[in-house]
Amino acid sequence: MSGEQAWNPKLYGEKHSFVWEMAEDLLGLLAARPREKILDVGCGSGEMTARIANSGAVVTAIDSSAEMIKQARLKFPEIRFEQMDAREIRFDAKFDAVFSNAALHWIPQPERVVIGIRGALRTGGRFVAEFGGRGNIAQLVEAISQAHAARGLDPEAWNPWYYPSAAEYARILDSRGFKTRLAMLFDRPTPLEDGERGLETWLRMFGGSFIAAMPAGERDAFVQDVIRLARPSLFRNRQWVLDYRRLRVIAAAV
Repeated sequence: MSGEQAWNPKLYGEKHSFVWEMAEDLLGLLAARPREKILDVGCGSGEMTARIANSGAVVTAIDSSAEMIKQARLKFPEIRFEQMDAREIRFDAKFDAVFSNAALHWIPQPERVVIGIRGALRTGGRFVAEFGGRGNIAQLVEAISQAHAARGLDPEAWNPWYYPSAAEYARILDSRGFKTRLAMLFDRPTPLEDGERGLETWLRMFGGSFIAAMPAGERDAFVQDVIRLARPSLFRNRQWVLDYRRLRVIAAAV
């Protein structure tokens, strides 16, 4: 990946609460129990971490973003939050479960992540995760690609996302110390907040690496080109609806 994604906790919390609200049922699959030790990988500003902690579990949460960890600590001071790259997971104690929501598609080295997660789990522990899968936001990616290509840029050189198929990710899990119990792709059309400005807000939150490819004076024009190209397929009934496709996995450490 060329360039790094910058995170804005205030914008994330105010305009992108769907990230955790639409994955509420994932907590049911985790089924956290009192006194279990659970690791939340890619916790963001900590909203889902806090919901896991409400079960009585002892939760540790990590995120690579210093800004997100600072916000999470302010909001939920009773929970342990650590700045840590998911490719470099290191803990002395073993966890009963590892949970992750909307984070692993930001890391294009999945084997390193899975190795770290397996190392953090006790034998028999469970891994429950959901993130972007094959075909996620395909129509938006096409609009971004067209806007980049029009400027002579290779969009793949700036693409920060990893969207695997269910079979691909299951193979990684099963080759790195897990037995996959579930790996499924499903569509989740996702309405954006902020009305007419919804896609622009989303791009400035999550598409920073694509925008960073532009000279500073061309970035606003690039964003507007992406919006124009995406509008026919993604703007309906006066609202932006992104073509999210999620990959949900459950695996046991063996």
